[in-house]
Amino acid sequence: MNHPYYRPRRLRRTAALRRLVRETELNVNDFLLPFFVVEGEGVKVPVESMPGVYRYSVDRLLEELAEVLELGLPGILLFGVTERKDPQGSEAWNKEGVVPRAVRAVKERYPQLVVATDVCLCSYTDHGHCGVVEGGKILNDPTLPLLSRVAVTHAEAGADLVAPSDMMDGRVSAIREALDAAGFTEVGIMAYSAKYASAFYGPFREAAESAPRFGDRRSYQMDPANAVEALWEVELDLEEGADIVMVKPALAYLDVIRQVKDTFNRPVAAYNVSGEYAMIKAAAKLGWLDEKAAVLEALTAIKRAGADVIISYHAREAARWLAE
Repeated sequence: MNHPYYRPRRLRRTAALRRLVRETELNVNDFLLPFFVVEGEGVKVPVESMPGVYRYSVDRLLEELAEVLELGLPGILLFGVTERKDPQGSEAWNKEGVVPRAVRAVKERYPQLVVATDVCLCSYTDHGHCGVVEGGKILNDPTLPLLSRVAVTHAEAGADLVAPSDMMDGRVSAIREALDAAGFTEVGIMAYSAKYASAFYGPFREAAESAPRFGDRRSYQMDPANAVEALWEVELDLEEGADIVMVKPALAYLDVIRQVKDTFNRPVAAYNVSGEYAMIKAAAKLGWLDEKAAVLEALTAIKRAGADVIISYHAREAARWLAE
């Protein structure tokens, strides 16, 4: 019997050997942890479809962030939830709105924490779409100045990164110009560059109260069948001044993350979205999956695909497990 010259199992024999040759190392510094912020005081309301995720008032958010820093997580991504909705989503750029107040409070107490803010209108419009609506159509160009106002408002409050998630054409350029004109040349843009019209957003829309009241978002979010189009979208956003480009969702689009990283070699974020989170939580609750193993495997896959930043509701748990 001929023995193989090289046996791959030799380097899998012990935990120490496996660590020695490991290609991808998940690290607490890879994560941004999303939070939903609401009006009021003393509020901590569970999101039923996302076990372990809550909507927080600003005071309760500050309490939660003490543990975030203790775990070593570098930053957070804030989403505002409000009952003040109108056709244009004007509450989104209210300087006393929930997100600007949260940013100011976080930066005052925890200045070392990276604070990114979602820039979109869907949680603030009474129709639930991400742009200006006329005659049942979502209009691109009239939406751009509104998004720019939101971004500047967040920058004034102290945000380190603004993250436009609307998928309007030209919004990165419009936001960059508005930030620079207002003196915020050092505030970065983390663009949702390849955001797909995905079935995995359902729990988020419950949490953010952002479901569209009519139609869907397929006329502005990407077709899940397309990958080359994602490279075009990313290239446009980089040309317009994006500092970080994002692929969303993550697990169903690992191939896109890899292509974006290989093509542009720029900082890439991947959003491990609410539906991806909820599936693992549900399966673990039923005893069908080992939650810790499944979460760390999924997050490692996202990093292995090329993500530099992983936005995940699992981030806090993952940080605890990685510290063990």
